[in-house]
Amino acid sequence: MANCNLSCNTKKYLEEYRCILDRMISGMTDAKLSNSISHNFIVQMIPHHEAAIQMSRNLLKYTTDISLQNIAGNIIKEQTKSIENMRMVLCDCSQNRNSRQCLYRYKRKTDEIFRNMFSQMNDAECTNNIDCNFIREMIPHHMGAVRLCENTLQYDICCELKPVLNAIISSQKRGITQMKKLYEKLCCR
Repeated sequence: MANCNLSCNTKKYLEEYRCILDRMISGMTDAKLSNSISHNFIVQMIPHHEAAIQMSRNLLKYTTDISLQNIAGNIIKEQTKSIENMRMVLCDCSQNRNSRQCLYRYKRKTDEIFRNMFSQMNDAECTNNIDCNFIREMIPHHMGAVRLCENTLQYDICCELKPVLNAIISSQKRGITQMKKLYEKLCCR
């Protein structure tokens, strides 16, 4: 849909979404990396989670759908807790070192996941249905988190980080399922 055909509310929603997406991309790609996969995951996932919280707050200014309000509320709650958990283990996890070869393989796969996620989020179809826009934007965001966690779990990481990754995978997969069902119910096609 051409930008000129969008309502004022949709334009405001999308303008804020674009700012959030730009900050997330910058935060994830400019994060100070080390020779610890555990450290690298945390410093790149925190801006990812912060973006989901901001995207959800942006949606809550516009949506009247109770199911979507609940999904957005859960995203805010779960990802705020996840950020707290990651910050708590960051110092200890940063001490966990990985080989140059593992770091290279990890970064190569992470960069691929980033490219796909950023592209899908940037190219998400936008219409005057803000609820559907949010779902089309958030599903690739959640899928990216799942892939990043699954990739990280293949390496030697600090033991305190593993339950955090498993919790992210579980909550993001649950969220994807809920959003896909709601997408069909809202007739977003």
